[in-house]
Amino acid sequence: MSAHTLFISDLHLDADRPQATAAFIDFLVNEAIHAERLYILGDLFEAWLGDDDDAPLAAVVAQALNALSQHGTAIYFLRGNRDFLLGTDYARRCGMRLLPDPSVITLYGSPTLLAHGDLLCSDDIAYQQFRQQVRTPEWQSAFLAQSLAERAAFAARARAASHAHQQGIDETITDVTADTVNQWFARFGIQRIIHGHTHRPAIHVPAADPGTWQRIVLGDWYRKGSVLRIASDGETSLRSLPFA
Repeated sequence: MSAHTLFISDLHLDADRPQATAAFIDFLVNEAIHAERLYILGDLFEAWLGDDDDAPLAAVVAQALNALSQHGTAIYFLRGNRDFLLGTDYARRCGMRLLPDPSVITLYGSPTLLAHGDLLCSDDIAYQQFRQQVRTPEWQSAFLAQSLAERAAFAARARAASHAHQQGIDETITDVTADTVNQWFARFGIQRIIHGHTHRPAIHVPAADPGTWQRIVLGDWYRKGSVLRIASDGETSLRSLPFA
């Protein structure tokens, strides 16, 4: 098997969806163990209340990821809109390294930009304003000072508000903005972007010249998994991962 790297995002792991957690752990044990690197591009959890949360699910996931790391697969994590509070303590428990959003890596000689993807949805003004607010140190400090019960209640309200917001606007607004994508290609000097967030898995290339650039969108893990594999020889595959 050739050297290769795997990418996943938007697993939205939650105690109420044990089949997704089981599929994820099976993926780590049977597939990711053969990869050089695993990149998790945000929203690993449905909600993250802080590294001090002692929920059993967090412990199970940390143990599985740490075992993969100890075996030799390097793990990188880029925070999403659901788990932007995931910090260095939990990352250390998992044996994974945190990356800023966005990040440019060199993937088998090809500069590649990694992002969760929400920053590319720049037409969704209301969401971008909320995102900017909750990323400030002041907001995060005040939030983490609350009890876990208070944080959980806020997270539940935020998810409900997000769902209502998604239902109330045109779906094109919640997808990436083409102008912003083009600006990122020019700004970062790359030819490939990999991201999640929109839950619209696809490999996009320009019809006129497919070799010019590539934007790969990872799928979510609500009803089935989504895995991107890029090999050292350039072979690229984006596939679904059925749940047992």
